[in-house]
Amino acid sequence: MMRYATRRTLWSAVCAGLVTLGVPVAAQQTQAPASASTNWTRPAAALIPAAASTVAARPDASTPATPPADIRKQVTEQGERIDAMRSQISAQMEQLDAMKRALAEQEADYKALRHAVGMDELDKQRAGSISAGGPGASALPMPAAQAVAANAPSGPQTVGEAPKPDTRPPEVAPIFQQPGVLTPKGRIIIEPAYQFGYSSLDRVALVGYTVIPAILIGLIDARQVKTTTQIGWLTGRYGITNRLEVEIRVPYVYAHTDTVSREIFTGTATNVAFGSSGHGLGDIEGTVRYQLNVGGPDKAFYVGWLRVKSNTGKDPFQVVTDCINRCVESVINEVDLQATGTGLPLQQPTGSGFWSIQPGVTWLYPTDPVVFFGNVSYLYNVPRYGVSRKILLGGTEELGKVKVGDVTDLSIGLGLSLNERASISIGYDQSFVGITKQNNHTVPGSVKTVLGTLLLGGSWRMNDKRTLNFTLGVGVTRDTPDATVTVRVPMMY
Repeated sequence: MMRYATRRTLWSAVCAGLVTLGVPVAAQQTQAPASASTNWTRPAAALIPAAASTVAARPDASTPATPPADIRKQVTEQGERIDAMRSQISAQMEQLDAMKRALAEQEADYKALRHAVGMDELDKQRAGSISAGGPGASALPMPAAQAVAANAPSGPQTVGEAPKPDTRPPEVAPIFQQPGVLTPKGRIIIEPAYQFGYSSLDRVALVGYTVIPAILIGLIDARQVKTTTQIGWLTGRYGITNRLEVEIRVPYVYAHTDTVSREIFTGTATNVAFGSSGHGLGDIEGTVRYQLNVGGPDKAFYVGWLRVKSNTGKDPFQVVTDCINRCVESVINEVDLQATGTGLPLQQPTGSGFWSIQPGVTWLYPTDPVVFFGNVSYLYNVPRYGVSRKILLGGTEELGKVKVGDVTDLSIGLGLSLNERASISIGYDQSFVGITKQNNHTVPGSVKTVLGTLLLGGSWRMNDKRTLNFTLGVGVTRDTPDATVTVRVPMMY
């Protein structure tokens, strides 16, 4: 019996110990899912209801535990709410950035307007008055410079983008043949133009010999030559780069000349008129221009160029020269004179008859409020060999080698912009023409000539791509045309 009671007591103790150890294990197994859910949703713990947290953290026999599926659903809903709030915050941040940029642009415009109307200088003067007045000085309606500087945020701030520096020369009303502003890269400029020129020249030719200074034996030919020239041309320019362009020009020429003369000792006391005209394609030419440097305010721009002129027009040697219509045959028996004609062409040429190469440099110097500009160039006429001319009823006269005189050209002018659309220019052009040689000998009557022209021009900008240019040239020297009028309309594409 003692042994049996001992076994029973021992068995009871073991069972009690197993029961004691089983209760905590069961509690840990019940709390494990809640703890895991709580740790997984730690960032949203503040948004989980207190009842769910209490049930998950402290199980009670009297309160039923929340199923894990409900807890996951609540966590998912809270996550979706957080994502929606984050999206709203991002949208609001973008709106704030847009408002900051708009505010910065308005501040920049405000500063520009204040500077344009001179309010910055007024603020500086007012600020000086406040400083001189001491602490008792009253505030002024406009903020002082010191106050603005004190309220300005410290540190560098960037408002927008700085404007790119303009590397192109300033535009002025063109009055010379060579423009100073190059065509932008990839753009084409088509320029139709028309030029009207008129010149009148008086000449007295003395053919004979003098016995004494007051008596002339021979022929006195007094001539008045009136020449009208009309030229229409079409110019095309293309910008290869912002500093390099090419140009081609195709002219059409109409020329008419009237010669009025009276020959003394020919038995006539009336004037004789002799007229001739001609029209057709002129000399086609091409030009390449390159901007040599990057100028700016109070810094000159330099543009180098090379022009090549062809001889596509009808030259003076292709037209027929008069030697019969006005020969002085009636005085051959009276004086020892050889019969000659006028030597004038029966038809006016439309070209020079020579290829020409002309290098030059154009410069512009902008200084507020005007722009100074000018050209320096040298025109070289290529000599021709085996030249001959046609004589009326006389066949062909061989002339051999002919070299026309070269031309050195200098010009200067200034341009003034009146407003955004209108500008005017004034300038002076002077050319030095050399003598003409035939077979390396100076042609009789050929002398060096100086041509001077005063130029007045205006420009009207019709829109961003079209401009109307007008130029008036007035001859200063006797060998220069009396007046030339040029109208050009460059159009950009």
